[in-house]
Amino acid sequence: MEIKAIKTGIFRENEDLFKFILKYIKRIPENSVLVVASKIIALAEGRTVEYKNQRQKIELIKQESDFAVKTKIVWLTFKDNVIMANAGIDESNAKGKLVLLPENGFKSADILRKKLMQKFRLKNLGVLITDSCLMPLRAGVVGMALGYAGFQGIKNYIGKKDIFGRVLKMSRTDMADSLATSAVLCMGEGREQQPLAMITGA
Repeated sequence: MEIKAIKTGIFRENEDLFKFILKYIKRIPENSVLVVASKIIALAEGRTVEYKNQRQKIELIKQESDFAVKTKIVWLTFKDNVIMANAGIDESNAKGKLVLLPENGFKSADILRKKLMQKFRLKNLGVLITDSCLMPLRAGVVGMALGYAGFQGIKNYIGKKDIFGRVLKMSRTDMADSLATSAVLCMGEGREQQPLAMITGA
């Protein structure tokens, strides 16, 4: 498997995401996965709020969460069946605004996939929308899938045998989040300006 992060210009709020991608990607190999950072999806959808003060941000976190509890460092929240910090609301690389998560990551991935398949005349293409997430009781963040289309998110080993012939009863691999973590590692979290990546050989 190979992952190539793609350097781009700064994506602006309400910019056309499809045109932006075509500016930096001239070819997509068959059977590859295009990775898109959730922030540029959210910006394309206009999912921003002007930052006023910390109190406003806290209220927004509560509104965007199914459950929220304050911890020493962040608000630990439950949103869209995922445990995350601050309901995914982000101030980094946002220039005075709060960027919310995309409205529906799976729908956004599906729409983008169909457009790209038509444009590049592809038979097989995966689209993966990533964000950072924390792992409880571990330092640092990893990548996670906020939505995907065009591939199976779970690899199921249930019913198959291990190397000693024992039938597996519980084993399933989270392919979507595993790919997301790999891609986010290459794309970076700071000033890298690499909101796109191409995964081949997966």
